[in-house]
Amino acid sequence: MKKFFSDFKAFALKGNIIDMAVGVVIGGAFGKIVSSLVADIISPLISLATGKVTLTDLKWVINPAVTDAAGNITQAETALTYGNFLQSIIDFLIIAFSIFVVIRLMMKAQEKMESLIKKEKEEKEEETEEEAPAEEKEEETELAILKEIRDLMKKE
Repeated sequence: MKKFFSDFKAFALKGNIIDMAVGVVIGGAFGKIVSSLVADIISPLISLATGKVTLTDLKWVINPAVTDAAGNITQAETALTYGNFLQSIIDFLIIAFSIFVVIRLMMKAQEKMESLIKKEKEEKEEETEEEAPAEEKEEETELAILKEIRDLMKKE
């Protein structure tokens, strides 16, 4: 049992688990924001076109409710309430689009970072290559001078 808890502790304290927990909390908050956007901003605009108060009021009545003379409902209506479904679809599309935009921005930032690192690496390599030939030229020049001196000494 002790090993189980030590394994769980090692698992729970890994960075990936903490990152995932933060993502779940932020995702939940983001879901509430999107739901509010749909319910409080988008739905009223749609209701202007449909004449209903909210999207959730949209329904297709198959059998209307039956009422008695006093106005009491004796048999409830049979209806397909598709308004909630439409609102969930809009929520999903907004969340999916938002995640797509965030991931795309992150990928572009990562590509830019990689290209900057690659460019910096290439510049360092070019500097190293430029320094090396200069040193070799100096050595060749010294060697050529020493050979000339040797040749002159041989002649004398």
